[in-house]
Amino acid sequence: MNTNLKDSNAALSTKTYNRNEVDKKTDNIYEAISIVSKRSEQINSEVKRELIEKLEEFATHNDSLNEVFENKEQIEVSKFYERLPKAHALALQEWLEDKIYYRKTDSDLEA
Repeated sequence: MNTNLKDSNAALSTKTYNRNEVDKKTDNIYEAISIVSKRSEQINSEVKRELIEKLEEFATHNDSLNEVFENKEQIEVSKFYERLPKAHALALQEWLEDKIYYRKTDSDLEA
């Protein structure tokens, strides 16, 4: 995964940001939010894929629905991912730290 989740200093709860810092690179708050939103979706997909892969390692395929297996390792993996900063917080932190590459396409320039 590109984003090192353990080393991120992204906010774990709601945080207010200075609007001027967010739109400084684009001079357009809507464009900045759009870029951060797209990165947030990428991060969310990466985290979800990674979580599913790790949980599959512990999966036990059983035909009986009556039996429920409690796997401590699986619970710990799930708790780790629940405690991580949300994807939008990670994306905004990357944006503020100039870690997101973006470019204007020709169609953007014509509008």
